[in-house]
Amino acid sequence: MHFAGPTFVLAIIAMSTLGWMFTTWIRARHGYPVENEWSGVAHRTDADAGRKIDLLSSENEKLTGRISRLEERIAVLERIATDPAARTARAIEELR
Repeated sequence: MHFAGPTFVLAIIAMSTLGWMFTTWIRARHGYPVENEWSGVAHRTDADAGRKIDLLSSENEKLTGRISRLEERIAVLERIATDPAARTARAIEELR
């Protein structure tokens, strides 16, 4: 194998180009910003991105509220489960 031959040089260029294409494809597929040929960054543009962010934010707030209510209920159930039966019965009678 001749390392100074044109075939070797073309093989290195082809491997470099294919490697660059593969990494660019992986970055674009997973949503990372892709570098263009002038060392700038080309961001993925989505027309519905703002609407999606708003929907996800409202859903996040709703789920956070639901989780806090469930945590309160679990705390009450834990307190009922760990309290002695006499104290629980007395508390129930006081509520009547």
